[in-house]
Amino acid sequence: MASMTPAAPNKKPAVLELRLFKLRNTLDGQNQRTSDFLAKHYIPAIHRAGAGTVGAFGSVIASGSPFLLLVTSFPSLTAIDNAIDKIAADKEYIQARTEFDSGPTPYMRMETSLLKCFDSIPDMEIPPTDSKRPPRIYELRTYESPTSTAQVKKIGMFDNGEIAIFRKVHMAPVFFGRTIYGQNMPNLTYMVGFDSLAEREKAWGAFGSDEEWKKLRATPGLSDPEVVSNISNAILRPLPFSQVR
Repeated sequence: MASMTPAAPNKKPAVLELRLFKLRNTLDGQNQRTSDFLAKHYIPAIHRAGAGTVGAFGSVIASGSPFLLLVTSFPSLTAIDNAIDKIAADKEYIQARTEFDSGPTPYMRMETSLLKCFDSIPDMEIPPTDSKRPPRIYELRTYESPTSTAQVKKIGMFDNGEIAIFRKVHMAPVFFGRTIYGQNMPNLTYMVGFDSLAEREKAWGAFGSDEEWKKLRATPGLSDPEVVSNISNAILRPLPFSQVR
């Protein structure tokens, strides 16, 4: 994790699309069929349409399981609009999607939200890996704030110290973004990786006892009740075709 290279701080923040596929454990293999379609057809098509990094994850410990989550990076909202037009005209993809949709129910529902990356991490970071290294586990956390003003303060905490502490205690940041279209706003969502569930517990313990963190959260106006009204999280596993492993 120490060898990870953060994105350039002067880069324009990317826009992330979080696309959640709600599934059921079915005899006809809904989970596997949807996963195969995403790997073989949707992700190649969205790359042809101009998308950047795509992370693909399945739920391990999470409300609403089972589900699949795609996190796709775009340089701007305009790039997303252009990608929508391109994928709608992609004959290879449209044919594959039509065949997928004509079979058993592909998934129960699909939900999408858009996030604008923080200035300090302007795009997704891909933790280093190789073919011999086992996949990490990833934690997806959403912080709701009581007001937009409180959210700005919380984002400032991340940009001005909190993310640095994450790195110090050996968490692997993947992305941090403010929701610009989605549910339960104002909120922010971020993802961090760990070598294992045991390492996750160790890292969070170290974070909670870190003196810099204690000082930051004790700053007047920055206590948890003042800037965060609710926290939800999910433990995810990267799928074999995910760029984030």
